[in-house]
Amino acid sequence: MIAAPSLSTGSETPLDAVVVGAGANGSVAAMVLAEAGLRVLVLEAGPELSARRALGSEPLNSLRRLAHLSSGRQRLQRHHPGFWKHNPELFVDERQNPYSTPPEAPFLWTRGRQVGGKSLTWGGITLRLSEAEFQAALRDGHGPAWPIGSTELEPFYDRLETLLGVHGQRDGLSQLPDGQFLPPLPFTPGERHLQGAIARDLGLPLIHSRGFRLHRPTPAAPWPPSSAQGLSLARALATGRVQLRSGAVVSHLEMGAGGRRAEAVVLVEASSGRRERIAAPLIVLCASTIETVRLLLHSSDAIRSGGLSDPSGSLGRFLMDHISTSRFFSIPAIPAPAEPAELSGAGSCFIPNTVNLDANSQENFLRGYGIWAALQRFDPPALLRRRPGEAVGFLIGHGEVLARAENHVSLDGGRTDAWDLPIPHIDCRWGTNEQAMVAHMQARMEAVVACAGGRIRPIEELFMLPLLEPLIRTSLAVRPEAPPPGYYIHELGGARMASTPEAGVVDAWNRCWAAPNVLVTDGACWPSAGWQSPTLTEMAITWRACAAAADRMRRS
Repeated sequence: MIAAPSLSTGSETPLDAVVVGAGANGSVAAMVLAEAGLRVLVLEAGPELSARRALGSEPLNSLRRLAHLSSGRQRLQRHHPGFWKHNPELFVDERQNPYSTPPEAPFLWTRGRQVGGKSLTWGGITLRLSEAEFQAALRDGHGPAWPIGSTELEPFYDRLETLLGVHGQRDGLSQLPDGQFLPPLPFTPGERHLQGAIARDLGLPLIHSRGFRLHRPTPAAPWPPSSAQGLSLARALATGRVQLRSGAVVSHLEMGAGGRRAEAVVLVEASSGRRERIAAPLIVLCASTIETVRLLLHSSDAIRSGGLSDPSGSLGRFLMDHISTSRFFSIPAIPAPAEPAELSGAGSCFIPNTVNLDANSQENFLRGYGIWAALQRFDPPALLRRRPGEAVGFLIGHGEVLARAENHVSLDGGRTDAWDLPIPHIDCRWGTNEQAMVAHMQARMEAVVACAGGRIRPIEELFMLPLLEPLIRTSLAVRPEAPPPGYYIHELGGARMASTPEAGVVDAWNRCWAAPNVLVTDGACWPSAGWQSPTLTEMAITWRACAAAADRMRRS
């Protein structure tokens, strides 16, 4: 057991709630609680950056990337394409923030420790989960179903899509519910060609993507509206009832006598190493999936006397990510777009899941997958094109990974981070179900490209990238096989939601069964992953849970 550290205790105005994490979910939590009249402290482990410093600019971002790669600061995170799109300062320093894995089971953990978190690097795709995902376990018998579904989340999806300005088209698909959309961005000529070809030959839909447009910063609107600073955090701070504290690395929760409620969070001040205890009647954990699980494990009765109990034995278990595989391709004789077309969450398209939707359409694997696609949206200058006159595109499949107890997060007993906190040990591997799903994805991609008259090609056959080719050749993104877990940055699970305390860590309102004044609302609470990008659903879950918590506090 860990002995209690020497702490200082803040003497600020008493708080109603502490929110851990200032990313997409933590900012929604702060907004909902503050607008309900609560006094809220938001704790963020990383720094608070100005918009200019956070977003950066070229060529400075590229120079920073090269410096960070040579120093080993982002040795693992460089495998994700988003690293090459954004300011590398929005990705953690891996030397200060280590984690461990089994040698034979790598995990690519991408983190953004700053105010705004990964909302500053969010790709901007917003897809609702359907009942096919919420109730999949009832159909195929693997794991528990969610204790909530689309009916419970629909009003919160509606509010978020309206606030965020989501573009999309109402397609009437039961497996991908429609929402509150601004008009979709038009397809390129190549995408219209692809849509017609796969409908005719394969019976597959190609729909407009649902998400955000690219943001063009202005002095009046420096932050993207999809970021915490651009909307929810700004609204929260505008209430005057929210304090934001950066550089506050939360260590663990301190439980009260009897171990049925959390009394406080214990943090490490990043700049000084000083420890501090902050008490509040409500604690909301939105630190990101694995960090939230680490915090709960470090609070547990297995680590410290009188700590948080876990009647289910599932804390840290059932870690998931989406499994991904990608292909680049080109199609000849396609007219060029009249104007350059943006590549974004809204400026792209989807082949939504069409497999395992009912008992009559079973493949040799469980659950489903979607394919994100774009064509004629990322062409470099003509001098860098190896196949001028051909339309270039990509297909990226992302599929549901089954929740399995052996995929788990634990505390590494021998190593600590820069703040002397135990680091996570992540043991997560693809199973036979995921391998069968990837084979199906790859066969479908071959068929999609072939029926459109195109050909799958390595990216170096499409573009001349002289300075980047050595890095591209070693990148996991362009290998024919699926990248390892973590690559898609959709980690989920570890503190799953369940109908009983014997089956999971939190209840249907995201309250810890063992400490009902602690809410877990980020991806850690998911019992299964679905195939859709999770951020919008996480934000809807957070809104619902925090609105209910605020209502309970008002009535108590």
